[in-house]
Amino acid sequence: MTKTLSALALLTAALATQGCQSCNRPSEPAAPPPAVAVAESVGFSDVTASAGISFHHVSGAYGKKYLPETMGAGVAVLDYDGDGRPDLYFVNGNYWSDDPTRRRPADAPRPALYRNQGDGTFADVTVQAGLEGAMYGLGTTAADIDNDGDTDLFVTALGPDHLFRNDNGRFTDIGRQAGVADPAFGSSAAFLDYDHDGDLDLFVCNYVRWSIDTDIFCSLDGQSKSYCTPESYKGESDRLYRNDGGGRFTDITKEAGVFNTAGKSLGVTTLDYDADGWADIAVANDTQPNYLYRNNHDGTFVDVGREAGIAFSESGVARGAMGIDSADYDASGRDSLVIGNFSNEMVGLYHNEGSGIFIDDAPRAGVGLPSLLTLAFGCFFFDYDLDGHPDVFVANGHVEDDINRVQKDITYAQKPHLFRNKGDGTFEPVGAKSGQGSGGPLEKEVVARGAAHLDYDGDGDLDVVMTTNNGPAYLWRNEGGNMKSWLRVKLVGSRANRDGVGARIKVTAGTLSSSQLVKTGASYCSQSEVVATFGLGQAEVADRVEVIWPGGEHQVVEKAKARELLVVRQTTLVAPESPPAQ
Repeated sequence: MTKTLSALALLTAALATQGCQSCNRPSEPAAPPPAVAVAESVGFSDVTASAGISFHHVSGAYGKKYLPETMGAGVAVLDYDGDGRPDLYFVNGNYWSDDPTRRRPADAPRPALYRNQGDGTFADVTVQAGLEGAMYGLGTTAADIDNDGDTDLFVTALGPDHLFRNDNGRFTDIGRQAGVADPAFGSSAAFLDYDHDGDLDLFVCNYVRWSIDTDIFCSLDGQSKSYCTPESYKGESDRLYRNDGGGRFTDITKEAGVFNTAGKSLGVTTLDYDADGWADIAVANDTQPNYLYRNNHDGTFVDVGREAGIAFSESGVARGAMGIDSADYDASGRDSLVIGNFSNEMVGLYHNEGSGIFIDDAPRAGVGLPSLLTLAFGCFFFDYDLDGHPDVFVANGHVEDDINRVQKDITYAQKPHLFRNKGDGTFEPVGAKSGQGSGGPLEKEVVARGAAHLDYDGDGDLDVVMTTNNGPAYLWRNEGGNMKSWLRVKLVGSRANRDGVGARIKVTAGTLSSSQLVKTGASYCSQSEVVATFGLGQAEVADRVEVIWPGGEHQVVEKAKARELLVVRQTTLVAPESPPAQ
């Protein structure tokens, strides 16, 4: 169906194309968007301190304006100890080797693993888990790579990447012997079973070729140094590793058809955009065309991003893309995409038209104009109000701490966006005016980077965890979404990978119908909870739950009781379980 744009949307699109493509090109700032009506909404509360989370990210900045300092890092939601409760792993940066004040190893910043204690609080178990080693980390993803029942952890870095094998809650770095310790400038990553052999392979995004020795002088005002944009550096190819079993991976990037040094990749998500049962890969590139790798079913991929319509904006311009996620947000049975872009470029909402074509619906759908002046990093779909329609969260924050000097309508710290899905293909922004009160989390200006969703307190609704650049992490509790009904579904594979990654879950409850693909990494350098949460509205029973495993095997559960965790083991159904005791 042909989509038409209103005059306002056309104006918005025009403004977006006039904005700067990168932060060191001062341009006449776009006119601020007009006031937009906000929706009544469930609220969030900041429980970071009461939950015991004190993580603080370190960028290493000490005046040299090195490019990686602008990037920030991500967060992974994982159940590392197998107790059924989601834990949190925060990636950290490091100090620079040429910083004369921070040379002692004891001073180095550390990542942090927080164990969910089941009472609304977390305990820092980084040292006990063997994850205290310092690195200049960026992204993370987690899954069971060897199907032994323990969730393993992968971390990208500026320098060698790390693969931490989990053995009963204790991690060992096997990155080098596993063959995945790529020394490039890593960013996001995702596990997937692209070849349906029952174990999880690994896709890793790389950004640009940068080092302290090759750092370039860039300036906003012609005098003082500013952070350079990615356009100043050559790109690095992403990597695809095939899991060969036994803790070994093989780099098949070139053989698989995903080698491309033009891209400057920051975000990745898996999806099945053509509904053929095979995992495809979408990649968000910064100032370069985005990729959509179609799975050819023979171990190879082909990039169809340009033909499919996700490579560029609607005006044909490659944007500064950061984060990305996929979901069936309109109950069409097809995976669409949300992509976080640079300021003056709007968030992209690429609707899957069902014929191999995507259309950026952001202006018409109501997410374009409110996001015009913000710089989006983490972004994801989740049903925060449990009405059965996936909503959108966007974490914002600029890369230049003095951007307001050259663009008066753009700030360094920025508020996040929460867009409520109205169920008709459009969204409305949610904020303090919707009853959350001034000073609430959605009104807090931060320099946000990674973001993910989880149900940390076991009440059925989805909470938000977010990182900031050179600043604290935040945990926001969803207050009241569980007034509606819900069903959480956890998969346990046998012939398929143990986490059920790549499986499609379809849930029908009365007139509501929705589906989710089980996936790992997404957003920006982050990973949300793998357990799938379905909002059921007012229904107290899910009439039908269907699982389509990688390879095509179907399982069906009839009349699944709401407000419970349904565990589906491949071939065998386990009785519904209540959420873990709090």
